[in-house]
Amino acid sequence: MVVNHVKLLPASNDDHEGVIVDMKEPMEPDVFLTLLRASLSLWRQQAKRGVWIKLPIELVNLVETAVKEGFWYHRAEPSYLMLVYWIPETASTIPANASHRVGIGAIVINDKREVLVVQEKSGRFRGTGMWKIPTGVVDEYLSGLIA
Repeated sequence: MVVNHVKLLPASNDDHEGVIVDMKEPMEPDVFLTLLRASLSLWRQQAKRGVWIKLPIELVNLVETAVKEGFWYHRAEPSYLMLVYWIPETASTIPANASHRVGIGAIVINDKREVLVVQEKSGRFRGTGMWKIPTGVVDEYLSGLIA
């Protein structure tokens, strides 16, 4: 029996059912493409959602390859570029890069003096049994459509 060990990109799980790839080692774009495709295939099988690739400025030669595979720019910092990809065939919930953020929290009490609390479906507290007051942030794209 022949077992092929497929190499993958170095990745860690995030708090939102996705992965973060922190690239550090130089490589040729064709090698990167092979690793990227194998990694995406595995992450699809694992039902991962968002993929974040942190590319240091020294690895700029890999940007075009990632973009051609469907990644887009999330943000650019002085020493790295963050690229993102949404795996599910649903609308992406990857947040826009923060330039500012408007958040809200509410305490809701009904006429029986019961307080509304919620549990997260995804995120840091998903599955922990922790209850919290409803909170949220404004989506800059939706707010532009509503205004």
